Amino acid sequence: MARVCVIGAGSWGVALALLLHTNHHEVTVWSIDEQEIRMLDQEREHKSKLPGIFLPDEMQFTTDMEKALSGASIVVLAVPSPYIRSTSAKMKEWIGKGQIIVNVAKGIEESTLFTMSQVISEEIPQADVAVLSGPSHAEEVGRGLVTTVVVGARSRKTAEFVRDNFMNAVFRVYTSPDILGIELGGSLKNVIALAAGIADGLGCGDNAKAALITRGIAEITRLGVAIGGKKETFSGLSGMGDLIVTCESRHSRNRRAGMLIGQGYTMQEAMDQVQMVVEGVYSAKAAKALADKYQISMPIVEEVNMVLFEGKSPAESLKELMHRDKTEEYRQLPWD
Repeated sequence: MARVCVIGAGSWGVALALLLHTNHHEVTVWSIDEQEIRMLDQEREHKSKLPGIFLPDEMQFTTDMEKALSGASIVVLAVPSPYIRSTSAKMKEWIGKGQIIVNVAKGIEESTLFTMSQVISEEIPQADVAVLSGPSHAEEVGRGLVTTVVVGARSRKTAEFVRDNFMNAVFRVYTSPDILGIELGGSLKNVIALAAGIADGLGCGDNAKAALITRGIAEITRLGVAIGGKKETFSGLSGMGDLIVTCESRHSRNRRAGMLIGQGYTMQEAMDQVQMVVEGVYSAKAAKALADKYQISMPIVEEVNMVLFEGKSPAESLKELMHRDKTEEYRQLPWD
């Protein structure tokens, strides 16, 4: 049994806390929101984000960060990506050398173009930072539905330690050394999922959705490999796997926000309706900036940015994508 601290009491943090408790670990959940912690402690249920999922009495909830982090073998960092840097800065004082932090947030910092593990490592250089990602909606993990993810770390030892603490009969964990690829796949797919949602909002059918997923993973892979990720990672759980579920699932906040935008809502109106952080909105500008920096063609990402931030109509963006120059699917394939 390990002592585990989960930083962040949103749906994903609470679902993972419950998973880790099921694995017989001693789990403490921290949040900056006193009202949220009081509700979790007293009601034993996250009524707004995970309704109907009971949280055992043994799970502890606190706003005291020092108390939460003290003696933890694993720290799970589960705050939304826009708050990773500020939260990491607060944690630094109580993180020991080599203490394992498992980042589960998905995003790219717009100001630095850093992945979340790079942000954490900059703020807490003494930590051993790992990442966990894959097709894993909190609503299903919290209910104990079968899920498979991948954990990336600098060393095999750390990856296997994290795997062994998270894995059980319904939560399968693979390991990988490709932290960068895992994070890029998990972050960039949110932008493509916004596009998929927009297509749904416009009334496009399954053919269009399949095309967006397929061409979306091509864009993600081109950029990810150019930055330094491994091609295999983008056809795996944190690439294609996470992209499929985020583009298709009723639980996907990015798809839902995109649907509303396709139906005529503004970006802000859509985010207000979803009532949770829509990671793809925060990653879209960074994704385009990375594409420009590495001179990678990402037409879907470009059109999403124009819809979100330049007032372009979704219908016009769809038209632009369909009328791009004629080309081969894979230019590197030779003709006889």
